[in-house]
Amino acid sequence: MNYESELKVAVEAVRKACGLCVRVQSSLVSEETVKKKDDSPVTVADFGAQAVICCELMKSFPDIPIVAEEDSSELKSEGGKALTARVLEFAAEVFPGIDEEGLVAAIDAGDYGGGAGGTFWTLDPIDGTKGFLRGEQYAVALALIENGRVVLGVLGCPNLPLDLKQPDGVKGCILTAVKGGGASIRPLDHNTPKRIAVSDIEDTKLAPFCESVESAHSSHGDSARIAEILGVKAPPIRIDSQCK
Repeated sequence: MNYESELKVAVEAVRKACGLCVRVQSSLVSEETVKKKDDSPVTVADFGAQAVICCELMKSFPDIPIVAEEDSSELKSEGGKALTARVLEFAAEVFPGIDEEGLVAAIDAGDYGGGAGGTFWTLDPIDGTKGFLRGEQYAVALALIENGRVVLGVLGCPNLPLDLKQPDGVKGCILTAVKGGGASIRPLDHNTPKRIAVSDIEDTKLAPFCESVESAHSSHGDSARIAEILGVKAPPIRIDSQCK
């Protein structure tokens, strides 16, 4: 099985969700929200991205269930009206005419429990909350699981440079991998993939390494000790989320 149709739909779904996240980040994240540790912008993006991706997947693959992070309980709560309105505002830019009922249904489509058998999608609408709120790195992560194994993965990285050797160049990329089909990278704004592979560096002293920006997520001290043992001289590349 080559998963061609699944890959096409998944890439387009992640692309649309990334576009929504970019608009939320540019509109709602500010120096003031960071200072106040206000996480409401990422909440809007979380719900919006999940709604967009679930809508796209359900249109093309209605019989494949989805395991996703969010549910609509917060939106339907007594204090959820303002949040719902915000999410609808951004979701409507992707799906004009979507209403509250449609939004809730899309979000709650991700309520499958998963398991070791069968086929299902799994979604993290925003991985890297702190990075999103800082205006830095985060990822939209989608995978197709078959009988407990990942057979397709799509990672949308809206702020990651397409070419890491040119950090000031084009930003925003989608990375894909398919069982038996290798891995590719493409710009966020068009669909021309380029094959990628793991680094061919064999000397660990020359190898770059990544770690979390947040020391609470991974021990910088442990990373430094491992780097010392391996003889790595370059400083760590600190990046939030699965963008690593």
